[in-house]
Amino acid sequence: MGGVRTPERKSMYLQLMNENFKDCQRILFIPYASRDYDEYTNKVREMFRESEYEIIGIHELDNPIKEIEEMEGIYVGGGNTFTLVRKLHDEGLIEPIRKRVKEDNIPYAGVSAGSNVACPTMQTTNDMPIELVPSFETFGIVGFQINPHYYPGGIWWKDEDEDVLNEHFGETRERRIEEFHQYNDNPVIGLYEGSFLRCDDEGIELLGNKAVIIKKNQELLTVDENQKLNYDLSTR
Repeated sequence: MGGVRTPERKSMYLQLMNENFKDCQRILFIPYASRDYDEYTNKVREMFRESEYEIIGIHELDNPIKEIEEMEGIYVGGGNTFTLVRKLHDEGLIEPIRKRVKEDNIPYAGVSAGSNVACPTMQTTNDMPIELVPSFETFGIVGFQINPHYYPGGIWWKDEDEDVLNEHFGETRERRIEEFHQYNDNPVIGLYEGSFLRCDDEGIELLGNKAVIIKKNQELLTVDENQKLNYDLSTR
């Protein structure tokens, strides 16, 4: 999912999270993309205080790998993807979480960096490489790549002194994803702010906002809210 800061997006976010974790009692929350695990976990607990499940921070557990076997759902928070991926590898969590979700079919949710790590690799993150990761490999829960916080075109910035807009000539998100495709074949979905992917056995449904689908050597495709997709990111 992309950004959820407006009241409308927060409402949809809570609704979808409660649907995703329906009938769950204990949800493992992974705050490793942030600097302050306790603060982030407490914020998430407050957000879900009226939900029927308990949020348990992974850093609060004595034996996380063993406890993963007992958890009924996994939620990975946002922040810096490099920080998150390094910690996941350092703690040996990639394979245990992948197994619980892909083989045992427990529900997974990820926001921002947490959506990046649901992919085969973290290579379509937007984040600064502030830590050295041992591998770009992530959970591979889905077979495609996600670029959260996608926006079309370039950036314009406002000069407050002169009150004018100026064009920034840096690379667009589309250009960055084209660079990814110079070395990789996996299709990429760029999620606009407030967009969500609801995944089940039948396929994917895009909710909340638009998205773009970028495949290697193909024209960019913009898809609207409520579009249904297959897991190869073809429309249906």
